[in-house]
Amino acid sequence: MNKRGIFVWMALLGLFLLTMTYLGRDEGKKQRDVSISEFIALAQTGELKEVTISGADVVGETKSNEIVRTYCSNNTELLRVLNDKKIPYRESRPSNSDQWIMFALKLGLPLVLILLLMRSLNKGAMNGMNKMNEHASHKAAVSKNDHETTFADVAGIDEAVEEVRDLVEFLKNPQRFTGLGGRTPKGTLLVGPSGTGKTLLARAVAGEAKVPFFSASAAGFVEMFVGVGAARVRDLFEKAKKSAPCIIFVDELDAVGRKRGGVSFGGGHDEREQTLNELLIQMDGFAPNQGVIVIAATNRPDVLDSALTRAGRFDRQVVVPNPDVKGREAILKVHAKDKPLADGVDLRRIARGTSGMTGADLEELLNEAALHAGKTGKKAIFMDDIEFALDKVLMGAERKSAVITEKTKRVVAYHESGHTLVGWLTPECDPVRKVSIIPRGQAGGVTLFLPHEDKTLYSKKDLVALIKSLLGGRAAEEIFIGDVTTGASNDLERATAIARSMICDYAMTDDLGLRTYGSKNRAAFLDYGYGDKDYSEAAAKLIDEAIDKLTSTCYQAVKQLLQERRADLERLAQALLERETLNEQDIVDILGPRPA
Repeated sequence: MNKRGIFVWMALLGLFLLTMTYLGRDEGKKQRDVSISEFIALAQTGELKEVTISGADVVGETKSNEIVRTYCSNNTELLRVLNDKKIPYRESRPSNSDQWIMFALKLGLPLVLILLLMRSLNKGAMNGMNKMNEHASHKAAVSKNDHETTFADVAGIDEAVEEVRDLVEFLKNPQRFTGLGGRTPKGTLLVGPSGTGKTLLARAVAGEAKVPFFSASAAGFVEMFVGVGAARVRDLFEKAKKSAPCIIFVDELDAVGRKRGGVSFGGGHDEREQTLNELLIQMDGFAPNQGVIVIAATNRPDVLDSALTRAGRFDRQVVVPNPDVKGREAILKVHAKDKPLADGVDLRRIARGTSGMTGADLEELLNEAALHAGKTGKKAIFMDDIEFALDKVLMGAERKSAVITEKTKRVVAYHESGHTLVGWLTPECDPVRKVSIIPRGQAGGVTLFLPHEDKTLYSKKDLVALIKSLLGGRAAEEIFIGDVTTGASNDLERATAIARSMICDYAMTDDLGLRTYGSKNRAAFLDYGYGDKDYSEAAAKLIDEAIDKLTSTCYQAVKQLLQERRADLERLAQALLERETLNEQDIVDILGPRPA
């Protein structure tokens, strides 16, 4: 309610209270009607305090605060008695409208208040309906005419850029294609991990074509109110049709586009399913969407409903992968445009040492480097600032204030030395870039393995080597400390997950057949007869035995290796206790060149 409405209600309340006070000024006193002779007798005995005479109506108040009323056509005798007893009285001119006024006040004011209340409730209901309409439309999309983002701002995903260039031509000159019988593509699905630049690529298409860009999150469509999501989809497409040619961008499509069927809390026709149905209809329904191209992004294409990915809906699927070393260098150059870099900064070297990072990760890396350079009072970003930022991004911020006992520090030093030595001596492991016993994040120490080249395929030997490097810390504790600690909990969890994937997903064992166990894409309505699993209890027992056998074999091999290289591990641990952090060159100085 606004200030004006509050003021009106307060004024009406004050008027009501004043009227009730006036009307009820005698309501607290006892009242009765008497005859004129009885009224005169009260006057003669001195019981009356004052009298009011209005025509033939006479009202008196007794000393006991009682109101008495009477009717007197001839006031002569009454006036004589009042004068003799010196009882004060006053005469008022009679008005025939007094009773009507009283009646109007008593009946009219409550009626007015009731009417105002009904009007207020009706207005509130209308506001509620308006807010529901706003709820269904306002949050559905945000229209932005942002033509500043172009393909020049997109780096590291050249193949994806080439695939979407056709969309720009369709938007700029559709007659060039429709004249030959071609149909404007309805939708393009951008598929790739988070942070690879899917949203940036969609904005670049709109910027190159200089058309409106409507952005929406698929999660924003779905609400607890049934029908709101579908209404938002309709509203989004109605807005887009008025601005055609244009682009609709839907982020995280899997939030509403998951496979239909199975059991859900809302039944088979819940809010998410209604929203998906409306999206399907709007993309390829009865009304043509000439000039409206839908671009959607997801990192879970495997869970999308088949109706979304068929021809006529999302006609194209563009893969936006993690950038390779060349792409990472291009991305670093884009994000370094507005940052002063020192002469010694080598972006190619940084790109080689950031394998697996996405465009968002690289942007964050240079931003952290700029913040560190500014914090230390530098006028440019140096290589040591980028090294510091890389350590922070990959390993977490240092917790220098953490209080660590000498005993704990020694355990951590031997634990991290175990990881380092096993990784250094195992050819299939990625090289160790840095090892530190300074607490970072939730970890008491960190050993950072960073490949010098990109990997897309992992062999069985690679995965076994990774399990061995993870178990090296636990083995070092057992051999050199004489006890084991909880520090290896995350290592054991990761080693078990890798071993399970090798056996269940990649069939990298001789103990089980050439098949997978635990299908991730199994439809909910399929029943293999084993409950939630697609394998029997006998197979589950064999899987557990195979995992135990694999991890135990790796652990025994690690222990034997550390026993043979006790002197090397001791040197590593002592160096860590003295310096706390060792880089790759420090490890070479202690252990010698890494075996080929």
